[in-house]
Amino acid sequence: MNKPHASGLTARPETDPPLITVIATGGTIASQQNEDGSSSPHLGGQALLARLGALPPVRLKPVDLFAKDSSTLTLADMQAASDSVGAELAAGAAGVVVLHGTDAMEETALLLSLQHPGAPVVLTGAQFTDDHPQADGPANMTAAIRAVLQGGGVRLAFGGRLLPVWGLYKAASDRADAFRLAVPGDHPVPHLPASLGPQRVDLVAIHPGADALHLDASLTAGAQGIVLVALGSGNASAPVAEAVARAHAAGVPVVVSSRVPEGVLTPAYGGGGGGHDLMRAGAIHARILRPGQARILLAALIANGVPPDRMAAHFG
Repeated sequence: MNKPHASGLTARPETDPPLITVIATGGTIASQQNEDGSSSPHLGGQALLARLGALPPVRLKPVDLFAKDSSTLTLADMQAASDSVGAELAAGAAGVVVLHGTDAMEETALLLSLQHPGAPVVLTGAQFTDDHPQADGPANMTAAIRAVLQGGGVRLAFGGRLLPVWGLYKAASDRADAFRLAVPGDHPVPHLPASLGPQRVDLVAIHPGADALHLDASLTAGAQGIVLVALGSGNASAPVAEAVARAHAAGVPVVVSSRVPEGVLTPAYGGGGGGHDLMRAGAIHARILRPGQARILLAALIANGVPPDRMAAHFG
């Protein structure tokens, strides 16, 4: 696949405004209400660009990749978005803006950062549909195009914020300023260029007193990796810790994230199923990444052939 970097862009005359590709993938930003009251993506890139606010001199190239609700995106869909970004940068675009649904924004954003480190790419979307009285898509698109002209690597422009993507998560379902960072600041992002294949990486939710049924079911289903949506700083139960040990013995990496949205996750607790017990059973603590992004990083590590005993270092 293409592995573009800003230094590899095609030179252009100083008098020629920079070319920015805008890749449309669907999501709320492209959605309008249907007759039955539901909303779904209808608008392509050209229609969305017609809604932009004032911009500095720039040439805009719309690309319609697909029109999906991001909750339906597979790893293959996310890889298609990354491949499209790489192709546009390799063809000479000065930057790429990706219009994306918010439900899986943090996942695709991390994949782009892993595969295109340092590239001028900005993602954005909307919390309110195109036909909503408070439609926020045009303002977010305008901010994203302005941001991508400044370079700076893969970022998210949304609700008046410009955020790095490591540790990004969606914090609200009903306000325009929807995204936050689990731990503020820029963090090193590993370069993992291999394309995602048909890896099965499951999320398993943990509740107080959870047994190992769902973790064992993932192993039986052939999961190549598992992310626990654990409690607190990354805690579970004794049966879950025992299942983690079984997964570790079978060569299936288990990463521990948390349902708590912010803060560094540390394996400090015992008690039979605390984070320290999970670590002793072979689990990897995600530290900053929350479940969705931990799944993407684990899938990328598997795709790049990183052995389980070397995965922990990539989580920071």
